[in-house]
Amino acid sequence: MSAAQDGGFSAEERAAMKSRAAELKAEARSGKAAEKAAAEKAAVEAKIAEMPEPDRVMAERLHALVVEAAPALQPKLYYGQPGWAKGGKVVVFFRSGLMDKARYSTLGFSENATLDDETGLWPTSYALERLDDAAATRIRDLIVTAAS
Repeated sequence: MSAAQDGGFSAEERAAMKSRAAELKAEARSGKAAEKAAAEKAAVEAKIAEMPEPDRVMAERLHALVVEAAPALQPKLYYGQPGWAKGGKVVVFFRSGLMDKARYSTLGFSENATLDDETGLWPTSYALERLDDAAATRIRDLIVTAAS
């Protein structure tokens, strides 16, 4: 007597149920991931909104640059400041000089950024007093390289 004949499930039915359970788990994880990403984006935008001028304007422009230049990077708070991550690991970040009571704000790149060059020496942070068009062009290039 087979499993299907004695009221149990056949091997094919059990395989189909396992497959469906895996699909449901994947959907649940995806939903949680989307909720988490939305919450992290909102947290970064809220942190930027509370920054004093002119840091807020620089952070808003930097956020727009990252979104445009490296859409794969996701907003994420990094030590309480705006950051942008790939695979959950922050690649680029902004530190408000005014909020840190420092002389200047900082644009930084973590060890996850792919800025390495053949000399074995490359900058990982930049002082940022203003974000004009020339600086924005240079930053955009750095972000593209860092996120690759």
